[in-house]
Amino acid sequence: MNTSGGGASPRREEKGDRVPRRQGSTGERHALWDAVVIGAGPTGLALAIALRQYALDVLVVDKASDTKREARASVVWQRGLEALRDLGCADAFVHRGLPLESGEFHVSGAPVGMQELRMPHTAYPCPVSIEQDDIERLLRARLRELGPDVRWSSEAVALRPGRDSVGIDLRGPGGNTRTVEARWVIGCEGSHSLVRRSLGIPFDGRQRTGLQCLQLNARPDWSHPRIPHRTRIFVNHRITLITDPVPGGATRFYAFRPDTEPGLEDPPDVPEMTRLVAAATGEDTVRLEPTEPGWANRARFHDRIVPTLRGGRALLAGDSAHLWAPIGGRGLNTGLLGAHNLGWKLAAVHHGWCPDALLDTYTGEQRRTALDVMRAMRRNVLELPPGRATLTAIRLLLPVALRNRRAARRGALLLSDFGRHYRDSRLSGRRTTRTGLRPGDRLPDYPIAGDQGGSLHALLSYQHWSLLHVGGGEHRTIRTERLRELTRPYALPLRHHSIDLRTGRDAPLREGTVLLVRPDGHLALRVPALDHRSAAAYLDHWSTRRPA
Repeated sequence: MNTSGGGASPRREEKGDRVPRRQGSTGERHALWDAVVIGAGPTGLALAIALRQYALDVLVVDKASDTKREARASVVWQRGLEALRDLGCADAFVHRGLPLESGEFHVSGAPVGMQELRMPHTAYPCPVSIEQDDIERLLRARLRELGPDVRWSSEAVALRPGRDSVGIDLRGPGGNTRTVEARWVIGCEGSHSLVRRSLGIPFDGRQRTGLQCLQLNARPDWSHPRIPHRTRIFVNHRITLITDPVPGGATRFYAFRPDTEPGLEDPPDVPEMTRLVAAATGEDTVRLEPTEPGWANRARFHDRIVPTLRGGRALLAGDSAHLWAPIGGRGLNTGLLGAHNLGWKLAAVHHGWCPDALLDTYTGEQRRTALDVMRAMRRNVLELPPGRATLTAIRLLLPVALRNRRAARRGALLLSDFGRHYRDSRLSGRRTTRTGLRPGDRLPDYPIAGDQGGSLHALLSYQHWSLLHVGGGEHRTIRTERLRELTRPYALPLRHHSIDLRTGRDAPLREGTVLLVRPDGHLALRVPALDHRSAAAYLDHWSTRRPA
């Protein structure tokens, strides 16, 4: 039972401000901004939304004159959709995009099996295919619901970090420069980040040689009927082709192939892309009709990552902090989840609810995630153009793996990003079990049993921590009140809930378990109900105390 009364209804998006705004804030005339976000791509917009939901006065600047109008397709995976729900705009993404339910694999021109993409225990069982201009338009619309629009044609040209604030020089469209001051500045401006360079943070790594990705939006005339909810992967000698349906009836073609002409920079034309599709599929008669507006691109890549994402009051997010080849569509999702991670931490430190050390955990958690993605990309034999020996191995082993339920489940778990965790983070409490849900894991959206109904995520919120007491019984109210009394002195926003889950040997959590859940839905602490000492020690470390 929700101790505030009532049952658990389906979780709604985080609309509006849960933290009261300061009176008199116009959002435009400030001697001192709470935060300045440099870069209005998806990562920067998502971060600004998160901070505004916590009532920070945020200025977003970008040197471009407006949102990019490029029709670049992308996939938002399930965990990314949960992050967007916390930012109040996931429903708009689901409405605009196409859900992807399965992946169909072909090797050497022959079908070899399917990969199920649907996942349980979430309000968003399928990833969504959506154009990047739609992504930025929807995020920008949500940003405007919470305050001023992006300040376009404003290029950050200099940064002067101080002890209590940061000065940012902005050059406007007429060439005039003005300085704004902010408590925090976050660089989301990409690989040539001014914030990163101003802090002297190295961008360790190198260019990925020998690989290029060619992309085209087109309507194909071939033997494969259009199935709106299915992606296809074609693997052949020295080429891998991925095809995603996109809204409007077209298909996005991604061809990964060896880079035999590194000096060639022009985007692929229709004949070149047609030859690549024919080579990947084994169909010589394939025809491609480019879409209007058209989109074609030739890309080469770097593998780079910073040693730290923070320098005092300046931080980095997205491509300013890490880069890799766009195999698996991971750049966008890692950036969104990084903004989701950083937003609540920066707000908690800014408001004085948590010590400064909380913000330092952003570097450890985001670097771990980015390094995991980079390693996975380098080892992804299914999406890297194979030689003959590798192709033979794929042809023999992939059908077996796709028929294996455990392997298929693991593949879907990794693709959804539900399998990524922060178990090694300093913010994750001590491990009390070797199996099952552990501190640092994402909390699944388990169904709630009995008269409560609904699901677990309906009780959580990006605006506060949640303390969940699992189990019923006659002493539930007494136990919950004891936990409430325990947490009363601490400043961090916290809600208490007592819940009933499925019972029996297959129960996801044992009765009597207490879970402390972070605002981003990851588990911070798991202890028995009577272990008040561990809960108090954790809160003593990570929360400030209310004034006496």
